[in-house]
Amino acid sequence: MTAAPMQVDPEVLANGVNLVWVLVVSFLIFFMHAGFAMLEAGQVRSKNVANQLTKNLLTWSVGVVAFFFVGAGLSSVVGAVTGAGEAAAFATLDGGDPNAWVDWLFGAVFAMTAATIVSGAVAGRVKLRAYVSYTLLLAAVIYPVVTGFTWGLGFLEQLGFTDFAGGMIVHGMGGVAGLTAAYVLGPRLERYNDDGSANVIPGHSLTFAVLGTLVLAFGWYGFNVGTAATVFAVEDGALALGDFAYVGRVALNTTLGMAAGAVGAAAVSLYKTEKVDTLYVANGLLAGLVGVTASADLLTWYGGIASGFLAGAQLPIVFEFVETRLKIDDVCAVFPVHGSAGMLGAILLPFFSVEGFTVGQLIAQVVGVGVITLWTVAATGAVFGLFRAVGQARVSREHELDGLDSAEHGVDTYPEFGRSDVTEGGANAVRTDGGELPNAGEIKLVTAVVRPDRLGEVKTALARVGAPSITVTDVSGRGSQPAKTGQWRGEEYTVDLHQKAKIECAVADVPADEVVEAIREAADTGEPGDGKIFVLPVEDAVQVRTGARGTEAV
Repeated sequence: MTAAPMQVDPEVLANGVNLVWVLVVSFLIFFMHAGFAMLEAGQVRSKNVANQLTKNLLTWSVGVVAFFFVGAGLSSVVGAVTGAGEAAAFATLDGGDPNAWVDWLFGAVFAMTAATIVSGAVAGRVKLRAYVSYTLLLAAVIYPVVTGFTWGLGFLEQLGFTDFAGGMIVHGMGGVAGLTAAYVLGPRLERYNDDGSANVIPGHSLTFAVLGTLVLAFGWYGFNVGTAATVFAVEDGALALGDFAYVGRVALNTTLGMAAGAVGAAAVSLYKTEKVDTLYVANGLLAGLVGVTASADLLTWYGGIASGFLAGAQLPIVFEFVETRLKIDDVCAVFPVHGSAGMLGAILLPFFSVEGFTVGQLIAQVVGVGVITLWTVAATGAVFGLFRAVGQARVSREHELDGLDSAEHGVDTYPEFGRSDVTEGGANAVRTDGGELPNAGEIKLVTAVVRPDRLGEVKTALARVGAPSITVTDVSGRGSQPAKTGQWRGEEYTVDLHQKAKIECAVADVPADEVVEAIREAADTGEPGDGKIFVLPVEDAVQVRTGARGTEAV
């Protein structure tokens, strides 16, 4: 007797697989926030790293709540009013179909990607309250209006505008918003000279920037390939491929566009500076991804390469134009990476489409790009313009010079160059000397300027000779160590002041010669630039707590 085959409802199977797929790619897109955090933190000064990371955390936290209560519903209303969409203003609050929230989550991770792009453009000078308030409005109003015009079946969709995964709707919109906000805020202090020439302000970690780029590229497969959201469809009672009928083309164009973008940026960088700038290569890789995001489902393979290459190649040119002609301080180059690359990719779609070129499609793409740009500039300019008018857009000069980590958050991302290697009061902290009075009974101030990476060894050596009390300052200076030329995003700058650690140690009962020798041995690497040690007499010393003076105070 043969067992009857198990009956499976194809609708149930298709729905289950599709839900799992959308959830997985949503989680992957969420992980892109780790990439944005690393990329942006690497491109800002060390004194602003914590501020940048905080903005990334709050972008998601504030934005996703605003999108849940207002943004998602507003998008549907805009689509219904301007086109053929169906209004569902409060659908997110309806728990009748819990799985409907899977679609909401998929839309939310796209919305938060657009929001977090802005933070890189305004880094180093925007007040946290202004940025968070703008993020709330972007997630609740500005971005939903754009999606209402397009994915919400609004008038741009009816006109024929096509954007597969948000090359213009998400990235282009975010890049334009960032450029507008940076313009309203004005440049960072010391970014431009009195004659209008630009100063290079390098970020603190190229390593972070490149690792963040690769994390974003990984998440981008969820962004693009994940937009082919329907794995299975049911046709005539049987399973059939849904959007997965073209998923291979999407994956291929995403990969080719990514690679071509890096090559394009490297080629232009080499032509302009005779060097392949690492940051341009990283930014170009992302620009290439943006360049194919609007059209990955329709591009021929050579179209994927061409769109990615052109998006990467335009990056150094557009960045230089923004910096030198427009005088806008776009810290993380969000406009050439996301804005102009998104515009270019959307407009190039008809030229490389598998469906062939049509004038109507080109017109629709140009109109769509224009409408999204105008709306984003107007809305973003109004919000930041209002903040500037009431004096709440930008931190004070003193706070900007001190760094936003301490001014806005009261933290130091890199405190004291690292943890102390010696516990004060431990076994090595005190030495007994029964000989003659050290330093002829006088107080000596030993000042050493050494390499920062030798600080731990110096502290340990000082504790072993009985001089654990020190003052450490982060300084920069110039001595026998030669100057060198650096490059940041294609622009050269001279590094003639080198980062050093300045150690000051006042001693009375410990011989200054022993302190000097301990520092010298611990700081010596045998290379120019190891530093200098100075010994100065101290006329007097006063202990604040007790009032003790002279050697007793030390």
